Amino acid sequence: MSNPSDRSEVESDRELELISRAQQGDRSAFAALVRLHQDEVFTLARRLVGDPHLASDVAQETLIRAWKSIGRFRGDAKLSTWLYRITVNTAWTHKERAKKHRATPIDDHIELAAPDGVDSPEFVGEVVELRGRLKSALDRLPDGQRNVVVMKDIYGWSHAEIAEAMDISVTAAKVRLHRARARLARDLEESA
Repeated sequence: MSNPSDRSEVESDRELELISRAQQGDRSAFAALVRLHQDEVFTLARRLVGDPHLASDVAQETLIRAWKSIGRFRGDAKLSTWLYRITVNTAWTHKERAKKHRATPIDDHIELAAPDGVDSPEFVGEVVELRGRLKSALDRLPDGQRNVVVMKDIYGWSHAEIAEAMDISVTAAKVRLHRARARLARDLEESA
């Protein structure tokens, strides 16, 4: 029986090999990297921009940007972290363009489950109402704060991973998260 850490080392070695080949211009190696990470890139893009069509554009542009700059990937961070950073930047650019044309709603990524044994219509109604209030409050957050909330509270990223992805300091990531959560709490309280 194989050890899970042995398996992840093999996968990591395989990814390093693909990165090296892609940096030398091997399109098939880059395509293999895309297959490994495209779902994660799209999911993050969807959660950042809210609209599946715009998220598809963001994911595609992210991967194009990654191909164009794979030669500059130094390996200081994991490839996935590097791709997330490109995704965040690309999403921000697309959202700024989209603001000129229309507002984009937040994704239905907030799951509120009923406690065991509770499936009353009243509870379901409360959950639907709370989800709507939370989505509205998230929509009102500035992009930088919203992105930090999505990365921390939905993806479970560490402050260091958020700082790396957004090209800010760890302290700035903590401050943005604190301010975003305080603003969300205030908005939710006012809308109750």
